[in-house]
Amino acid sequence: MAESKARKTATEPAAKQAVTSAAKPDVKPDVKQAAKPDVKATAKPTAKAAAKPPVKPRKPESHLAMVRRARRINRELAELYPYAHPELDFENPFQLLVATVLSAQTTDLRVNQTTPALFAKYPTPEDMAAANPEELEEVIRPTGFFRNKAKALIGLSTALRDEFGGEVPGRLADLVTLPGVGRKTANVVLGNAFGVPGITVDTHFGRLARRFGWTTEEDPVKVELAVAEIFPKSEWTMLSHRVVFHGRRICHSQKPACGACPIAPLCPAYGEGELDPEKARKLLKYEMGGQPGQRLKPPSDFPGEAAARADAAAHQGRVADLGVDT
Repeated sequence: MAESKARKTATEPAAKQAVTSAAKPDVKPDVKQAAKPDVKATAKPTAKAAAKPPVKPRKPESHLAMVRRARRINRELAELYPYAHPELDFENPFQLLVATVLSAQTTDLRVNQTTPALFAKYPTPEDMAAANPEELEEVIRPTGFFRNKAKALIGLSTALRDEFGGEVPGRLADLVTLPGVGRKTANVVLGNAFGVPGITVDTHFGRLARRFGWTTEEDPVKVELAVAEIFPKSEWTMLSHRVVFHGRRICHSQKPACGACPIAPLCPAYGEGELDPEKARKLLKYEMGGQPGQRLKPPSDFPGEAAARADAAAHQGRVADLGVDT
């Protein structure tokens, strides 16, 4: 009996140690690892998460497939913006050149509000070349950076007077020699005043070209050259208008209206912006949002208020029927 009691006493610490060592690793990890996933798994999705449709990852795309998709985007934009046009008011190449220089770092609407008084006072390159800098600065002050812009306007007007007989040249190589005129401004003038195809790479065009997967370049000239290889030359000018229109109205810089975008199925960047259709519709600008565009003297083929509203209504119908599958 003493021997049995001794054996029991000897085995108790070992048994207790075995139970303790077995219990600790099993209980803690099981509770810790099982509890958290269960809570997350059973948690109800938030309204915000439920509102956003899932965004499927895209498969790698060949260059040929990208070109085909890019050209389809252009066709879709042509249907969406059949009235796309330059949003600067102008009546001749000189006015367009001046207005484009003034449009840097401001809106086209602000320029359109400023140029009537400007062209009334300085209707020709000769007049602007002889302008008093302080007086010119005062006229264009609302457009911002007025000192630098006044210097550029007097410089380019002087060059037009002295080197081109007071006429705006119709060649890219000549235009870019004018003070304050780069490739973007030159292409605007060539495409819209002379009918010479050109790609206008402003901030909107560059942003959308990257979002659409047409290029990864940041430099405007490199973007222009990359996009020029995708589209036929005859499309360059109108392509520029359509892409800029889309960037100003739907595909905004900070918060694109993805949920109200008719070309969402073709866009690799779908999901970067607001996906909820109702919230996205509130982000739409200009005629897409029921508001006028930036021109004060729009061209004759630009839709009036009634036509703009009809287009906006048609746009809403297209969005309602849109099945986004990316």
